[in-house]
Amino acid sequence: MEFQDVAARLARVHERVRSACTAAGRDPHEVRVLLAAKTMDAPAVRTALLADAAARAAGSGTAPVLLGENRVQELVATAPHLTDLAPTWHVIGPLQSNKVNAALRWADAVQSVADDALALRLSQRVQDRAAPLDVWVQVNVSGEPTKHGTSPAEAPGLAVRAAALPGLRLAGFMTVGARSDDERVVRAGYARLRAVRDAVVASGAPGTADAHGLSMGMSGDLEAAVAEGATVVRVGTAVFGARPAPR
Repeated sequence: MEFQDVAARLARVHERVRSACTAAGRDPHEVRVLLAAKTMDAPAVRTALLADAAARAAGSGTAPVLLGENRVQELVATAPHLTDLAPTWHVIGPLQSNKVNAALRWADAVQSVADDALALRLSQRVQDRAAPLDVWVQVNVSGEPTKHGTSPAEAPGLAVRAAALPGLRLAGFMTVGARSDDERVVRAGYARLRAVRDAVVASGAPGTADAHGLSMGMSGDLEAAVAEGATVVRVGTAVFGARPAPR
């Protein structure tokens, strides 16, 4: 994977974010880019991190990219080779209880909390940490059976309960957009997630006041997500190119 190619793709993603923010009347600094490292090996991810660092050193004014992994086995295979670059890792795929310990050796945040059992398991495993673990409640806004996440109706209650658990900090909400070519459908789902977030933050429940994060939008629809209030967009192919077969 050529450095210049990755650097150019990453610059285009940041430009797309800036343009989308301008169109929506938002400050581009409100939106972070998370690189979904799914199926990418450590050298490829390193190339992206170095391209990001070079751009910032040259005055891009962008925040450091975040890294995300869908599968714990890929996280534990990749993360040890990148410790010198000190990236911030997010778990962005379903997390099984028996893989929590492995994930927490590397993850700074878990974006895929979809039930009370996982929230409780995470709480039990992080209470010895110096800082709380950031958790995001994953919501299936489209109702598609193939998508992970709790329902919009159940999400507020789950979020309030998770926010009250020791060792956890409710950072926000995550979703995977509707599989549709109709932007109105996609945006409606993202607006639904924003409404869930707004209701939880306004509830005044303990631990919810800072849960402003909205992780939504990917390579193909980040503009729609930014228009509806995304604070994190998760991109993979837009930076890494076509993905190889899963490792």
